Amino acid sequence: MPAGLVALGLGSFGIGLTEFVIAGLLPQVGSGLNVSEAAAGWLISGYALSVAIGAIVLTAATTGLHRKAVLVGLVALFVAGNLLTALAPTYTVAMLGRIVAALCHGSFFGIGSLVARRMVPPERASRAVAVMFAGLTVANVLGVPFGALIGERWGWRATFWAITGIGMLAMAALAVWVPAWAGAVDADHRAAGLRPQLHAFRSSQVWLTLGATALGYGGMFGAFSYIAYTFTEVAGFSTDDVAWLLVVYGCGLVAGNVAGGRGADRDRDRTLLVSLAGLAATLAVFGLLADERIASVVLVFLMGVFGFASVPGMITRVTDAAGGAPLAASANVSASNVGNALGAWLGGLAISAGLGYRSPLYVGAAIVTLGLAVMVVTARTAPARLTATAPPAGHAPRAEDHVPAANR
Repeated sequence: MPAGLVALGLGSFGIGLTEFVIAGLLPQVGSGLNVSEAAAGWLISGYALSVAIGAIVLTAATTGLHRKAVLVGLVALFVAGNLLTALAPTYTVAMLGRIVAALCHGSFFGIGSLVARRMVPPERASRAVAVMFAGLTVANVLGVPFGALIGERWGWRATFWAITGIGMLAMAALAVWVPAWAGAVDADHRAAGLRPQLHAFRSSQVWLTLGATALGYGGMFGAFSYIAYTFTEVAGFSTDDVAWLLVVYGCGLVAGNVAGGRGADRDRDRTLLVSLAGLAATLAVFGLLADERIASVVLVFLMGVFGFASVPGMITRVTDAAGGAPLAASANVSASNVGNALGAWLGGLAISAGLGYRSPLYVGAAIVTLGLAVMVVTARTAPARLTATAPPAGHAPRAEDHVPAANR
């Protein structure tokens, strides 16, 4: 495995911690900053909205720049945001820190996925992206217990100091381990600027893939947002059990990421169809069996597996459909966050309508089923170049790209 992929994985681990760790710290943060639970919750929502905006804006602003330098700069922004949160004297400053940290999220994964692909042969592209995203999935497993442990012993600010340190390690790893040739931008792309990337969005395949991404994520997140209530109010678990149940879910994410990357390199569209169909079925069955404890544990694991198995394939597919445009990869991250917000909102509406704590699972299943339908149309209308595992003609990594500059 190229060391550069490890560096990208470390960066995604730090970014993932920033996203997930706050959920376990909200009571402490709210108390420490003297704000209500609802106001503290906006530290999560504000982060998600900043991700959706930053993914597009920063990727567009850095078009033509050396991608390795951009990645290091993005992690520097991440470090600054978390440092600001750790030092925040007021809620407003803490929110500003969260927004600054989130700005790098989408662009890091979008640009990082292109750099990851250049470090491996074309037939291993999705697996390379999966290695980068492994940091995010591991952060999901460790985020809540990590934050709770540090926060309980030394306070919530110590957690953000620790994440700041991880970000600094990631900056160093990216600077040392990512080869310069992997982040190089073709002269034609640099000269063309942003316009060709915007033209890529004329492709129906780009929009269909983004739609499938948003609906797939939205269905899973709509169910996951209220999963603690499902566990405690329907399955009868105690609140103390929720933490380890979320670890089970996180382990499913890790397994799904690995399986999805390998599957997408063999047959990308089939892997995406199977993962979405599996997720829809899992959520529907989960709704039926939510009152059975053993079934709930198995199904929340499968929810993680199928929910994340589509991620590597969706990233490589949308960038291939867009001719390798980094903006499309970042737009995929934005689409997932828009889907997250939509799913959580619809799941909350179902609960507010008196449909019970199983209802977000059924709502999620319905959303994912719609995403599956979109993916079926996407696969059936795809041109031949998108059914292959290699990047589209004219944008595949060159043979010499896999040779370190010192040896060329």
